[in-house]
Amino acid sequence: MSGLLRIKAIDSHTGGEPTRVVIDGFPDLGSGSMAERLEIFRRDHDNLRSGIVREPRGHDAIVGTILCAPVDPASAAGVIFFNNVGYLGMCGHGTIGLIKTLEYLGRIERGAHTIETPVGRISADLEVDGNVTIKNVPSYRYAKDISVDVEGIGLVVGDVAYGGNWFFLINAHSQKVELSNLEKLTDFTSAVRDALTKNHITGDGGALIDHIEIFSPSENADSRNFVLCPGLEYDRSPCGTGTSAKLACLYADGKLKEGEIWRQESIVGSVFEGWVNVKNGMIVPSIRGTAHITAELDLILDERDPFRFGINK
Repeated sequence: MSGLLRIKAIDSHTGGEPTRVVIDGFPDLGSGSMAERLEIFRRDHDNLRSGIVREPRGHDAIVGTILCAPVDPASAAGVIFFNNVGYLGMCGHGTIGLIKTLEYLGRIERGAHTIETPVGRISADLEVDGNVTIKNVPSYRYAKDISVDVEGIGLVVGDVAYGGNWFFLINAHSQKVELSNLEKLTDFTSAVRDALTKNHITGDGGALIDHIEIFSPSENADSRNFVLCPGLEYDRSPCGTGTSAKLACLYADGKLKEGEIWRQESIVGSVFEGWVNVKNGMIVPSIRGTAHITAELDLILDERDPFRFGINK
C-alpha cells in the first residue's frame, strides 16, 4: 500500500533491558563513520527515532539500534544507538543485544568481532556458552568527590566518570536501591541531574552528564546499582557503560586490580561481570552478560496515522 513505511526489526532484552535492532527499511545514512551517520540521522530522520521506540509501537525503556554496514569490511557491523529522547554514543547492553541478534540472523559465528560505534571501535566476543563479552571504549574518572547542592535534598557527593556515556556516580546516599522504591529513586536521581546542569557541572569539554548512577550493597554480587538514563527511564540491566564507569573509578582508587572480576547487580536482579585491563595508560573495561531474542517485527508507519512518529511527551 502506498503511504506505508515498513521497518524490520529484531527485539531482545539484556538482563531485562530491551533493545530494538533495526535491520531493514531505514533511510540511507551514507558511508561515513558512525559518528557522521549519527549526525545525518539526527538532522534528517529524528522523527523516525521517536517513531521506532516511543509509544504507541514502543515504550520509553527501549533502546533503538540501527544496524549499519561498517566502514571497515573487516568489522562485523556498524551501529547507532538511540532512545526516547535522543542518541547514545555507546550502549553496553545494546551491544550485547546486537551481538545476539547477529547470531540469531546467522550473520556471525562464535568468536571475537569488531563493532563500529559513534565513539569508536569496540570488540565483542560471542562465547561458546552463549554469553557475550564486550571490550568497551577506554573509560576514566574525570573528577572525584564533586559536591552539588540538590534542591529538596541537600548536598550530594559523587564522581564524574566516562564509560562510553557520562555518569555521576553516587555511593553515599539514603535511598533504598530496590524495585519497590522506584519512584523515589527516579525523583532523587532526576533532581541530582537537574542540579548538575544548573550548577554547570559537566564531563570533559563541557559534555552533558545525562546518566546518574547510585549504588548499594548486594547479597548476590559486589554491588547493586540504579541507573537513571536520559528521558527519566531506568536501566533494567546493570548498565554496560555505567559498570565501565564504575570499574574505572574502582581502579583509580586502588580498589580493583587489573583482571579482577567485579559483579554488578541491577535493580531487577540481573548481573554483569566486569574487569579492566590497562593499555598504554588507558583503562579498558570488559563487560560480560547475555541477551535473549524476544520478537521479530515489521514496524509500519502509515502516513495517515497522526501518531506514526510516536507520542511526544
